[in-house]
Amino acid sequence: MQPTELPLKDIHLPDAIGWWPPAIGWWLLAVLIPALIAIVYWIYKRLTRKTAINTAKKNLAAIKLNPELDNARKLRELSMLLRRVAISVNPRTEVASLTGRSWLAFLDQSLSGAPFAEGGGQLLATAPYRNTAPDDQEITQLISLCEDWLKAQTKPAKSKQKS
Repeated sequence: MQPTELPLKDIHLPDAIGWWPPAIGWWLLAVLIPALIAIVYWIYKRLTRKTAINTAKKNLAAIKLNPELDNARKLRELSMLLRRVAISVNPRTEVASLTGRSWLAFLDQSLSGAPFAEGGGQLLATAPYRNTAPDDQEITQLISLCEDWLKAQTKPAKSKQKS
């Protein structure tokens, strides 16, 4: 037999590797990337919530201790502070349009009883329409109520719902 006449068969290359099923690394990425996004989003929401509430507590203390503010101005500042915090820690669509009784009812959701709708918190809704400015006792009661509301906001959102 001649060396050039050997009965050799042509080289057969293996089939190309298919895209399915993906390797384990792709499965891990498919699970870990959405989980990582969810965790980062949760941390962001938690930090912004805490920051808003802590800043509001500092602003409330500043309003309480500022001797230059008269009672009418303190009332306006308290009202704006509560509105800003509520919009910061809750969906804007649920809070931004609330006024009057519905606003007070919203504030009462995180507290036991109805201190805003039936107690000293009514001052937020009625004071702009009164002829006289609120007195020191009413403002002190409202500041105390606002402090209680801010403390209640630090609790998880599930405990706030009374549904």
